[in-house]
Amino acid sequence: QVQLVESGGGSVQAGGSLRLSCAASGRTFRGYAMGWFRQAPGKEREFVASISWSGGDIYYVDSVKGRLTISRDNAKNTVYLQMNSLRPEDTANYYCAANPGLRVAATPDYWGQGTQVTVSS
Repeated sequence: QVQLVESGGGSVQAGGSLRLSCAASGRTFRGYAMGWFRQAPGKEREFVASISWSGGDIYYVDSVKGRLTISRDNAKNTVYLQMNSLRPEDTANYYCAANPGLRVAATPDYWGQGTQVTVSS
């Protein structure tokens, strides 16, 4: 059974940092893109960042460029999201996702259960 388990969420003040982790298990993820989406209360889920198996293809939504950094450790089947200079508008439930290919799709094959990030002003 495939599982994506997020951790690292929490509450911080604006300007602070958090590091999210997503541990994948249940199959080989070679050749899979992994990434992050987020959903704020009353809003639709939006794409945040994606990274390919090799790390050579990385994408971000414009609003997080320069502040959030995605990375992965294939030996640990884990993807990370380093979040710096956090803003109140980054407050959301963050979801890990995975699918074959170079980039996570709008409807990935696999989802995690989510981890809450709250940024106070």
